[in-house]
Amino acid sequence: MKRDVFHAEALSWLAGNPAPEHASVITSLPDVSELPELGFEGWRGWFVETARAVLRWLPPSGLAIFYQSDIRHQGAWIDKGYLVQRAAEEERAPLVFHKIVCRKPAGTITHGRASYSHLLCFAKSERAAPKHPGPDVLADAGFMPYSKATGVAACVAACRFLREETATEVVIDPFCGRGTILAVANAMGFDAVGIDHAARKCRAARTLSIEID
Repeated sequence: MKRDVFHAEALSWLAGNPAPEHASVITSLPDVSELPELGFEGWRGWFVETARAVLRWLPPSGLAIFYQSDIRHQGAWIDKGYLVQRAAEEERAPLVFHKIVCRKPAGTITHGRASYSHLLCFAKSERAAPKHPGPDVLADAGFMPYSKATGVAACVAACRFLREETATEVVIDPFCGRGTILAVANAMGFDAVGIDHAARKCRAARTLSIEID
């Protein structure tokens, strides 16, 4: 399978590269800790507008799947699932599924970052109910090649849905980091395209290999 990784700013890349006909997106938008220069309110606005840009970029048949973990900020709980759904509502993009992915065993008490992540899928327009629905709760996010990676099991669930329910041929990750989503997409038969602003991460994303049982 083919994999291309571009060292670029994600929104600029999307603006300059129209979506291929059979493309879908799987991604995780950066946390406020990764964009400290924006400040919290700046990041929050950026997050919603970036999710909207991703949804607008999709081709008519494509899906966008977001993997996001909630955080606390100055004592307040920040629900990133809500922020993505707010963006989707503004774009009138229907929610296809909303899964919960356990990053820690159920019952674990954590401080700061939630012990679960959201896995949310959106379409450009209304579509039929899935023919092969998967579980609403994933008990384990799976192996994480690095500390802030998307869990491999969550990546597999997202890619399996695209394979079973869509005509997707290429998976795009506009914030690919070190390439976990790209590597899983390749392992499951998709071409993959990644974009990241950090050259070091791009180098890692070009070579990461993951085997799927």
